[in-house]
Amino acid sequence: MLTIGKRDARRAAARQADHMPRITLSEDGDTLGCAFSGIWTTRTVAHVDAEMRKIEKRSGFATLALDLSRIEKLDTAGAWLIDRLLTANKARGVNVTMQGESEIAAILLGAVGDAAARSDEAKPERAPNIVIRGLEAVGRSVYDMRDDFLAAMNILGATIRGAQMKLGRGHAVNPAAIFNQIDRMGVGAIPVVLLMSAIVGAIVAQQGAYQLSYFGADIFVVDLVGVLVLREMGVLLTAIMIAGRSGSAITAEIGSMKMREEVDALKVIGLNPIGVLVFPRLVALVIALPCLTIMANFASLGGGMLAAWLYSDIPPAAFIDRLRVAIDLSTIFAGLIKAPFMAMIIGTIASVEGMKVGGSAESLGQHVTASVVKSIFVVIVLDGLFAIFYAAINF
Repeated sequence: MLTIGKRDARRAAARQADHMPRITLSEDGDTLGCAFSGIWTTRTVAHVDAEMRKIEKRSGFATLALDLSRIEKLDTAGAWLIDRLLTANKARGVNVTMQGESEIAAILLGAVGDAAARSDEAKPERAPNIVIRGLEAVGRSVYDMRDDFLAAMNILGATIRGAQMKLGRGHAVNPAAIFNQIDRMGVGAIPVVLLMSAIVGAIVAQQGAYQLSYFGADIFVVDLVGVLVLREMGVLLTAIMIAGRSGSAITAEIGSMKMREEVDALKVIGLNPIGVLVFPRLVALVIALPCLTIMANFASLGGGMLAAWLYSDIPPAAFIDRLRVAIDLSTIFAGLIKAPFMAMIIGTIASVEGMKVGGSAESLGQHVTASVVKSIFVVIVLDGLFAIFYAAINF
């Protein structure tokens, strides 16, 4: 029995050796002939890879004649090996002829060649000059900004149009989802926003008191804190905190759903992913950010009041009396008007970056980072534009 088993094993090994890929070379003047035989698949082509590389580097012939008639089986790995030989010789100006390929081999070689050509085209050539490379980077950035703007407008329009503002089962607006997002983005952010705002208000008051004490104008610390916090710092710091806290969460949530193809699943069952995923988060941000701004303003004024009491001996009663003189309704509304616009920007940018996530964790991390950076940058730019607009209309 053992002898019969060994004999069968030797026969199987012999049959396998008969079907291994082989290359037969022949030379006729300036023509190099290559006849391929055997099975050229993923499991076997490793045995002829080194020999194929030697043929690729070989020179001294003007024509390369390939014979594929004796190939028993071919897959993409074997086709790629043959295509690599063709490409290398064509690049050197060698005339390549091919005969005996089957219909399947012709299809595989064509598909592999097209894929290789596309991969070569996808790699941009490096510009030789550093100035040209810099201009190229600027140009690519401009096109990326255009694409991001168009994607943001698409998401914003689809959100408004797809929601339809109808309540009830089967419609795009889900009140439970909106209140859940308000709880996560608004109520959950109250402690950190209040703490940050109180500290910033106290720092502004402390630094202002230290500088104004040289001129005997300590009472104007109230004007400084009131106007700066209510017009600029309160809403700006709150928006930056929400961009880092909630904007990154929106990008991560939508991006992870995109990675797991849950967004495509929503499309398959007939739902609008933007209306289902983006609209509740956008509405929640538009509601939560103004409310958080009001709380941040009170916290900053409280921190400034405490610092003024400690550093300038201005009691809370005197602080409040001076604050009523220093500010009016325009000062309060100048900051609150910005809040909904900043909320729309944060939510839209976060959603755009989430929809751009690919299939890897690296892509998710890159787009979460991009979401936070872009949101903070655009929020600061918007705040500057509002300041210019207010100055122009004397508001």
